[in-house]
Amino acid sequence: MTEPTPPSAPGAAAPVTAPSAAPAASMGADYKARKPNPAFRMMGIPVLPRKLPSRNWMIFLTITGSLSAAIIYDKREKKRATARWSKAVSHLAAEPLTNPHQLPRKLTIFLESPPGDGLRVAQDHFTEYVKPVLAASGLDWEFVQGRKEGDVRAAVAERIRRTRQSETGTQTQDEIVQQMRKANNTPEWQGIRGDIVIGRHTWKEYIRGLHEGWLGPLTAPASPSPSPSLTPEVDVKEVKETNTTEGNEAEKQESKPNEKPEKKSERPPQPPPYNTTNDYPTSALPMLIPAEFSPSAPIPFPHVLGFSNTLIRLRRFFNRRYLADDIGREVAAVCLAAAREYSEDVDLTRAEQQTALEHEERDWNKSVWKEDEPKSKENKDDASSSTADAVTPGTTDPSVPTEKIWKNPVVLDPRIAMRMRRFEVEPEEETRAKSIQVPEEEIEGWIKGSFRALYHWTVSKPKPNPSWPDEE
Repeated sequence: MTEPTPPSAPGAAAPVTAPSAAPAASMGADYKARKPNPAFRMMGIPVLPRKLPSRNWMIFLTITGSLSAAIIYDKREKKRATARWSKAVSHLAAEPLTNPHQLPRKLTIFLESPPGDGLRVAQDHFTEYVKPVLAASGLDWEFVQGRKEGDVRAAVAERIRRTRQSETGTQTQDEIVQQMRKANNTPEWQGIRGDIVIGRHTWKEYIRGLHEGWLGPLTAPASPSPSPSLTPEVDVKEVKETNTTEGNEAEKQESKPNEKPEKKSERPPQPPPYNTTNDYPTSALPMLIPAEFSPSAPIPFPHVLGFSNTLIRLRRFFNRRYLADDIGREVAAVCLAAAREYSEDVDLTRAEQQTALEHEERDWNKSVWKEDEPKSKENKDDASSSTADAVTPGTTDPSVPTEKIWKNPVVLDPRIAMRMRRFEVEPEEETRAKSIQVPEEEIEGWIKGSFRALYHWTVSKPKPNPSWPDEE
């Protein structure tokens, strides 16, 4: 028996009835899934979702996309800057020579290993920033490379000393070639040549080599002879013992003929400097010194090492386009042969040769600024006794400390500094270079270039072929 329901109170709201399931079923039957794109379906691409990726995917895509865009943009603009300066000097390669046998203009490139690194880094820097502009100009160049501190200084000084000497005992390969050209009446280049010095460390040695070559003597100074106190006293018994030991060693060497001899270093020893910076005021100028030296151009070479400098290296990596523009301007000035005198600071305390590329010294390794540790007394006695008879003039004496050029300030002689010239782009040439428009095809990457080539291939009309039947 069912219980009676109580009557509803007057004015009360009627109960709301639940919607029936029939309209819901009809709505589900009317829903149709979105049809995929026929082209995407034929390529096997599924229907793309209509919602954004998750939070983690958004962070990942944003970071990778930003880094990729920054790298691609900087690389394109670096190519554009290098191509712009290459086109600014490309007209030099089309200029005809007055004589078909005349030699072209030849530049000298000075390279050296940066502090704490190898020569390969300097060579890559030259190949990436300097070589494209030089190759577009059609000029010839030669290298003077150094692997350790002092090599460029010795090479520059030796070149100048050979020009000062009328006749030398031994001729280099370049001098033999030059003598053959004179015998064949081959005309040399009559004009400005030029020196390109890459890096602050190479620039310091270049300046030191100029002063040593023009103010130093033509012959190597006599090596200091060892003092009598350092010569060891030899007893007769010791001489007999050494003779017997030498005989035993000779027998041992004869019994082992298969042993390979020790390899000697192929590189000749670095000659010591013929003078010091303190000798500049008292040195006399040679009579045949030119009124103006060959102009030079210091090229920036930013190079920093160490994990703590990672942020600095990243900032420079993303802004290589500015470095390419600066180097391209300097190299274009060398190609266009526009030179001026080196200026001085506003306060007239230091010359431009002393402040050129000075900011690069902050990035050098700490080992450059360390003082040489003094050798102990026993090591000095051993070195002096073993090298007293082996040291010859013109070679490095182990007992004499090597000259530290990188950590010392640049010392100039006014007579040498006033004869130096620096390459600089004229305002008209710089304005003309900025107005050059580089086509997009020359600076685009492989991916975009491939799509562009594919588009041109599909749109362009094929070349007519007479063997086709419809071409008759």
